[in-house]
Amino acid sequence: MNFRLLFHRASRLRRFQAIFFGLTISLLSATWPVAAQNTLPAAQQEQVDAIAQQVLRQTGVPSASVGIVQNGQIAYLKAYGNARLDPPVAATPQMRYSVGSISKQFTAAAILMLQQQGKLSLDDPISKWLPRLTRANEVTLRQVLSHTSGYQDYYPQDYSALPMQKPTTADGILNEWAKKPLDFDPGTQWQYSNTNYTIAGKIVEMVSGMPLMTFLQQNIFTPLNMRDVANFDTHPLGKTDAEGYIRNALGPLRPAPQDGPGWMFAAGELAMPVHDLLLWDISMMNQSLLQPASYQQMFTEVKLKSGDGTHYGLGVQLSTMDGRLVIEHGGEVSGFTSQNTVLPEEKLAIAVFVNQEASDTARPIAGKIAALLLGSSANGTQPDTDRARQIFLDLQAGKIDRALFTEDGNAYFDAQAMADYASSLKPLGTPLKFEQTARRLRGGMTHYVYDVTFAHQHVKVSAYQMPDGKYEQYLVIPVD
Repeated sequence: MNFRLLFHRASRLRRFQAIFFGLTISLLSATWPVAAQNTLPAAQQEQVDAIAQQVLRQTGVPSASVGIVQNGQIAYLKAYGNARLDPPVAATPQMRYSVGSISKQFTAAAILMLQQQGKLSLDDPISKWLPRLTRANEVTLRQVLSHTSGYQDYYPQDYSALPMQKPTTADGILNEWAKKPLDFDPGTQWQYSNTNYTIAGKIVEMVSGMPLMTFLQQNIFTPLNMRDVANFDTHPLGKTDAEGYIRNALGPLRPAPQDGPGWMFAAGELAMPVHDLLLWDISMMNQSLLQPASYQQMFTEVKLKSGDGTHYGLGVQLSTMDGRLVIEHGGEVSGFTSQNTVLPEEKLAIAVFVNQEASDTARPIAGKIAALLLGSSANGTQPDTDRARQIFLDLQAGKIDRALFTEDGNAYFDAQAMADYASSLKPLGTPLKFEQTARRLRGGMTHYVYDVTFAHQHVKVSAYQMPDGKYEQYLVIPVD
């Protein structure tokens, strides 16, 4: 055999394979739906870019991948900074980032799916499957998924502790942490604990008869076309994905250590591009994957035995923003942090991934973008704010567009009120700032609050707007 000829042919084959692989990746990137999905108005895109870039500059985090759902559709995908530092590689929205504890809502969804199939109940004691765990006959699946079980957290640190650099298993975690005395009686307190989700993931496998990732792939990722989800727990991310970083105090960024396999099972094992998480967010808005009763249980605040709230459902945190329901969760794992915020009633979601652990970056980016979009319409302007400001300027001038007001609103602005508004507001001059600070539903109307700032005075506007857009109330209130 002519080994030199064979080597030459093999080398040519490898070069051809490399070219073919690179061409395939290029074609996939070209067809990957990024540009077509950037449907935010140009003004909003510039504001989102400014928010992300400003927070990255302030925190020094290497990169952020940002995705936005607006009106129930993916509207914006963009990445900022460098996903890898040596050599520098610019971040792209196609890259996968580890999402950490955002993974928990997928484990919770798996339990809910098994309940839909009649194979378990949220009110089952975990002793049905794991009888040797501490007080397993008193702890329910619901308490495990809502962090009200009392099991101690095996991973409270914001760094990779020394034992976590060695491999482990779900059984190993449970044997060490879920057989300790409980931190409190089941259902009496709320305490975040990754151990709970190790328990839940183990039960999914025992009940379904398949590995957790296989169950998630078959029942969630494939149906939702989430094509690029990976198991960060068992397979480190590759060169085409973001690299995770750490920073010691104010020192330089350094590559984060990889946790040993097994530690993130069911609690923080997933990695994906931001696009794939948005597909999950849309399914939550539309309630398209689980049964309505399952979503209701997932998004209902679990109460303690005392009746106090926990602000937590099943795998998700629950809050309100200007009267709107907010379903959210953050995530942190070695080298990465993330934030996912969903406002189902508004058909709005913001997902932010960054590649540095122990960094308060993802949440402020998501929060600032949410505030921006909630105060904006689809065309990038703020019609409610603009209209409210014009009413203020008109009142300073002693006039009013009565077509903008209801019968009650017009009755309030009688001759005396108009005179008082003009005489007291005109001397203030043109507002330096007219900014919406709150928006909430009340009494079938939308309540807006605006801050109005002048050189030497500060007032508020409290306005109630009917569904047809007319104002029932427009009050100017002095601020001390």
